[in-house]
Amino acid sequence: MIQTNTYHIISLGCAKNTVDSDSMSQLLDLSGYTSIDEPNKAQVVIVNTCGFIDPARQESIQTLSQLAARKRKGQLLIAAGCLTQRFGEQVAKEVPGLDGILGTRRWMDIVQVVQKLRNGKAPQPLYHLPASSAPETDNPAVTRSAMQGASAYIKIADGCRRPCAFCSIPLIKGAPISRPIPAIIADARQLAAKGVKEIILIAQDTTDYGFDLGMKDGLSQLLEALTSAVPNIPWIRIMYAYPGYVTDRLIELIASHPQILPYLDMPLQHAHPKVLKRMQRPSNIDWVYRTIEKMRQQIPNLALRTTFIVGYPGETEDEFETLLNFMEEIRFDRVGAFQFSFEPGTASEPLGDPIPPALKQERWERLMSLQQSISLQINQSWIGKTLPVLVEGQAEVKDQHGKPTRQQISIGRSYRDAPEIDGLVLIEGKAPQGEIIPVKISGALPYDLQATMLP
Repeated sequence: MIQTNTYHIISLGCAKNTVDSDSMSQLLDLSGYTSIDEPNKAQVVIVNTCGFIDPARQESIQTLSQLAARKRKGQLLIAAGCLTQRFGEQVAKEVPGLDGILGTRRWMDIVQVVQKLRNGKAPQPLYHLPASSAPETDNPAVTRSAMQGASAYIKIADGCRRPCAFCSIPLIKGAPISRPIPAIIADARQLAAKGVKEIILIAQDTTDYGFDLGMKDGLSQLLEALTSAVPNIPWIRIMYAYPGYVTDRLIELIASHPQILPYLDMPLQHAHPKVLKRMQRPSNIDWVYRTIEKMRQQIPNLALRTTFIVGYPGETEDEFETLLNFMEEIRFDRVGAFQFSFEPGTASEPLGDPIPPALKQERWERLMSLQQSISLQINQSWIGKTLPVLVEGQAEVKDQHGKPTRQQISIGRSYRDAPEIDGLVLIEGKAPQGEIIPVKISGALPYDLQATMLP
């Protein structure tokens, strides 16, 4: 039976989508709706879709189709997010039974859309797709954050002005719009009051924060204000830095403020200048070498994460080998790798998708095998050392037959590990969940560390 004034949100894709989903949830809560865990009983079901690459689009369509097939009388099904912003009409054709289609930057209109649909006077489906460049409307009652245990993401900007040839984000999100520093600080203070131990700053490009507000080196200005405003939050993590925009001031801030974790996620996408030029990405590899050397000199135990694309149109074996050699020289702590996904409408569309899938897969496997070896060696260097770890939960250890034993482990993350994309620290025994505790590293796996609690 459908429960009146209830909703269920499914959030697909990245953490930026998770923040939007959480903001919609807050608005619905303020309007008298209640979140429930069972979509088949919710009066309103919302899928916040991802449309970045084809596999993500297919996952979104499949999720919507399954919900539409099981839709019950009186239930509303709304598709929101990136996929609907760019392909709204196509989504409606592929998923009969959709009641509403909401654009990516119009999350704040979710209550308005639901009310129109409940009144029964709106067209089916109801399209609510203002231009992606439309500014968001701030609501002081709603934070632009998403809590996950003792960690929380804060979205500091939305949209992107970078010309990357392979990327559809500017087509979906439009030009970047930064949130004012006071609004971000207000979110951080609310999170601090809830006992959050880690803030993760996210945007399509965090190093471009404040450009549209006329700020120079806006991320550094934000960090200075943030560390002063919430000194009781021990960890602040930076994601999605753009090559060439990691400034000396930013490096100095990371080096001098214990709150700002010595961790940087800087997606490089490739290491051969010719491939980077075809990608319309920064191709000055000398800058990368110099900047990483400078950071490692000034920031002890710096953890570096990056992402690469293999199989970009025209990538030769020599160009791919250059990427592997680069990885061996730099020795990143964490690497994410993706096979090139052809995206219509992007600047790379005229290049097509000429590299065979089997060759993409082979190159991806070689890259990941190399990184696995590098990651294991770096992890092994931590054995015997002490690391602070944010404890996220506990799990029972199972024997070789899959049966639970009396042994228990705690699961956490060190400063080297961003949630969901990096490794874990597996701690013997039951550690206090939601707290940051020092542990001694006792073992190393390719991606994770093993540890014991200190007496």
